[in-house]
Amino acid sequence: MSGLQGVGLLLLWGSICLWLPGSAWGALVISGEHEALQETRGGARPLQKRSTTEVKVEVYSVKVDCTVTSRFAHTVMTSRARNKANVSQEIFFEVELPKTAFITNFSMEIEGQVYVGEVKEKEKAKKQYEKAVSSGQTAGLVKASGRKMEKFSVSVNIAAESNVTFILTYEELLQRKLGQYEILTRVKPKQPVQEFQIVTNIFEPQGISHVDTHATFLTNELLPLVEKTVTNNKAHISFSPTMEQQRKCPDCDGTLLDGDFVIKYDVNRAKSLGDIQVVNGYFVHFFAPPDLPRVPKNVVFVIDRSFSMRGRKIIQTREALLAILNDLHEEDHFALILFDDKIISWRESLTKATKENVTEGMDYVRRIHEGGSTNINDAVLRGVNMLVKDRQEKKLPERSIDMIILMTDGMPNAGVSSLPRIQENVRSAIGGNMSLFCLGFGNDVDYSFLDVLSKQNKGVARRIFEGSDAVVQLQGFYEEVANPLLSEVDLRYPDNTVDSLTTNHYSQLFNGSEIVVAGRLMDNDLDNFLVEVFGQGFEDDFEVQGQASAMDWDMMYPDDKYIFGDFTERLWAYLTIQQLLEKSKSDAPDEKANTTAKALDMSLRYSFVTPLTSMVVTKPETEDGPDSPLIADKLTEEQRQQAERMIHRYAAPPSYAYQLPPPTYFVDGDPHFMIELPDRDNALCFNINDKPGTILNLVRDPKQGILVNGQTIGDKKIPPDGKINTYFWRFGIVHQTLGVRLEVSTRDISVFQDGKRVKLLWSDTASVKGPNVDLLLTKDRSVTVTLKDSVKFVILLHKVWTKHPYHQDYLGFYTLDSHLLSPSVHGLLGQFYHGIAYELSDLRPGEVPEKPDATMYVKGQELNVTRGWQRDFRRDVKNGENVPCWFIHNNGTGLIDGDVTDYIVSGLFKTV
Repeated sequence: MSGLQGVGLLLLWGSICLWLPGSAWGALVISGEHEALQETRGGARPLQKRSTTEVKVEVYSVKVDCTVTSRFAHTVMTSRARNKANVSQEIFFEVELPKTAFITNFSMEIEGQVYVGEVKEKEKAKKQYEKAVSSGQTAGLVKASGRKMEKFSVSVNIAAESNVTFILTYEELLQRKLGQYEILTRVKPKQPVQEFQIVTNIFEPQGISHVDTHATFLTNELLPLVEKTVTNNKAHISFSPTMEQQRKCPDCDGTLLDGDFVIKYDVNRAKSLGDIQVVNGYFVHFFAPPDLPRVPKNVVFVIDRSFSMRGRKIIQTREALLAILNDLHEEDHFALILFDDKIISWRESLTKATKENVTEGMDYVRRIHEGGSTNINDAVLRGVNMLVKDRQEKKLPERSIDMIILMTDGMPNAGVSSLPRIQENVRSAIGGNMSLFCLGFGNDVDYSFLDVLSKQNKGVARRIFEGSDAVVQLQGFYEEVANPLLSEVDLRYPDNTVDSLTTNHYSQLFNGSEIVVAGRLMDNDLDNFLVEVFGQGFEDDFEVQGQASAMDWDMMYPDDKYIFGDFTERLWAYLTIQQLLEKSKSDAPDEKANTTAKALDMSLRYSFVTPLTSMVVTKPETEDGPDSPLIADKLTEEQRQQAERMIHRYAAPPSYAYQLPPPTYFVDGDPHFMIELPDRDNALCFNINDKPGTILNLVRDPKQGILVNGQTIGDKKIPPDGKINTYFWRFGIVHQTLGVRLEVSTRDISVFQDGKRVKLLWSDTASVKGPNVDLLLTKDRSVTVTLKDSVKFVILLHKVWTKHPYHQDYLGFYTLDSHLLSPSVHGLLGQFYHGIAYELSDLRPGEVPEKPDATMYVKGQELNVTRGWQRDFRRDVKNGENVPCWFIHNNGTGLIDGDVTDYIVSGLFKTV
């Protein structure tokens, strides 16, 4: 970065104070290794550990303060740092916040001067930003970060012996899902902080029914530091360890704080009418009546089985459907429709979910396989017509809810392919009589198309992210809509008493969710504030009414009255803007302009950073240049998806076989470790740099008694470039249970079993079959080792010209059928045999144009990775094939468990 003097400091921290579904998360990180990260791009230099004395920037305070007032969360994140050096330094501030939150304020205090952000119309902010960029200055932007997060970042130059304070505020209305709210903070400071504090205060006048707190990193020593005080309508949770309590050990800089800090709670629900709160001329009505019987549902699953669903997607779809069908209630009805370019119905009508019918449906699901192209139009219309026909023929319960769940991963390319025409066809056919929920797999699906398609038909769309937890995502969505309680819910208020209502008609109320309506009072006379709620229930119509009254907040919270202020007005504004933005997506063009104008006006009035506005912060002038702006945006889902697609552009092209090949794990070359993941069209790789002669453990399965170690060899002498390459030159393979031991070197292959030794030379072509091990030796090329009922290893020989001045012969090691090993398998390769979960975001230029950098989230850590290439020599042992991969720097730090020294052993057949 221009203007960087001394050592940079990265303050990377964030917090979520809201309900978040699934595996959404935030991050709270402080790192003093920004410059070191810059050095590792392209793998030019190893990352060197830096001490805090070298950095000379002290982060002395990090606070996350979250106040939840009647579900409305107000979060303030404050970080303070001091430049202890005698020169100015660039300090970096990054925050990850939930994508559904609105930033409301950001400020920096530097040497007594406060720089405050101003919310402007996005186009005006963009022009200011472009002007700064054209003059060569830098400007910050918000970027997508993982599934649910956005990253806000800024850097400022701080004078010697000076302090800086960063304060960021955001707000959000918490959603209730599956019966509770969740406040989740990812804690990852990386180093002890003098003043570290997370404080959450929850104020719920309805009364708090339960509060649960846990954290993944809490040890027996840290557990007592979580303080929780809960009264009837207030909860206080805090976590504030000292520097010494944060340390992994008394004399080290490592911290124990690494994981998720989670608070889950719900409120009492004694009234059928719900809870109505009036403060400062605005009201909010929370409606989630207790003890309602569920309404039977009639659900048609419309399942994409086109060619693009091959491999893991179709496997995960089958697995999720089996679990979903098993959870159907007997009074429900269901249907299964498969589609590619053809439409296939399991049965011509919906089927009652009896135990026998569900079992037959599950058998049908198990046989689903992928086929041709994608005809979404005809598939959805088949489902609509099936529901309409069964309704007309009175095959379905009169008081039941009709819904279609569409699962697809691609664009329509058979039948009707015009997206607007498909939307119009479906809306016309449904006619407002049923709900359509759309689940879109991966990055190829047009999410905006599915979003509008569902919103036009009383449903919602949800992205299903590729990964090992896709089944959990599918099941989680289904659980949200599995138990309808009411349909066609109307919440009515006197016309002469309120105006500016948010949405007050809802197609369904599902168990575990909540309807929220807010509005403005025309006067403070509540004598005529009669509230009525109507809906269609299981056996009878639901009807309840009551008189609203203002609550005396000062009396209920006498010590906290300063907190509440205008929260009902801001809650109303937040909800109104969210609903206007959603409405604009499916509005006609003339209506859309009016809806967008209203949302923009409210965003500016209440200083919310929304997709229509940006926050502009003018950074202080430095010797490197004049003032320059920071621009904080709110990304749309389409922008987030586009960023993810850019990352996947650098992935390996998909295999066009019906069955994806299994993952491959190998080490070859200098030594280059690689994990190929065909289900993600991607690969991960890292190098191990150590002195020649080091013996490393590659595979260790104590349950099966399998051990594989490898020893490195160096070049004959130092090459002109001064870099000594190291390669594997011999491997030791042990299967203790079978009594087998092999030694494979660049010279020969030896097999030991039952006190006997068989020796083979690479100049041979041989096949050796035994009761417990088979060997297939291809002359001067490879040896394949197959252990009985277990894993298979392939070792390749790389022969170098005998008179080469520097290099020597070396070996490559490849594993097949690794899934046959036990879950306890470990080692430099073995730890990945049962999968590795990770996410990539924030694609950006690297030092080399064709090798971009990205941010990887893996094993609870955030890594800087670089796109690169490694060679797979299985098909061509001489030249190899280029395989694109994401390169993890510094001996795989962050990707591998522990440190590389943990894998060094004392002998070829030893574990320590």
